[in-house]
Amino acid sequence: MFGCLVAGRLVQAAPQQVAEDKFVFDLPDYENINHVVVFMLGTIPFPEGMGGSVYFCYPDPSGLAVWQLLGFVTNEKPSAIFKISGLKSGKGSEHPFGAMNLPQTPTVAQIGISVELLESLAQQTPVANAAVSSVDSFTEFTQKMLDNFYNFASSFAVTQAQMTPNPSEAFIPANVVLKW
Repeated sequence: MFGCLVAGRLVQAAPQQVAEDKFVFDLPDYENINHVVVFMLGTIPFPEGMGGSVYFCYPDPSGLAVWQLLGFVTNEKPSAIFKISGLKSGKGSEHPFGAMNLPQTPTVAQIGISVELLESLAQQTPVANAAVSSVDSFTEFTQKMLDNFYNFASSFAVTQAQMTPNPSEAFIPANVVLKW
């Protein structure tokens, strides 16, 4: 029903089912993870009026599990990207995994998905740092592309003093754009 993806790693498409309505993915070496994608596989939709709360769990220095709400997935929003890199030092929140004795090791975190009523999902408040940029992807791509272009092209800049008179102007050869 669910999948989990971390950049540079294989897709996890078989969560461990720890209760009838709760699923867990293990994230080894979680200290090196910045973002995680949680998605529905498309094989089994949520029952009508249901969705899934997504939680991040990591072991605190004493070895206790710290659970933080990241957000949710639903039939209408079947995937979400969450930033977890800044969450590894926060406080836990109320979560539905508390009564379960899930094994924790020092270098393994977990993503938990709890199937709940949509009304319950709407009332939950995710941890603030988990949301990924709210700028639309085209705008973000355009900004990053132009920054990249500027940095690349300006690395080839020479002053007029290095070429001909008028030392107050910088010159960027046109073939630099072709190389880019």
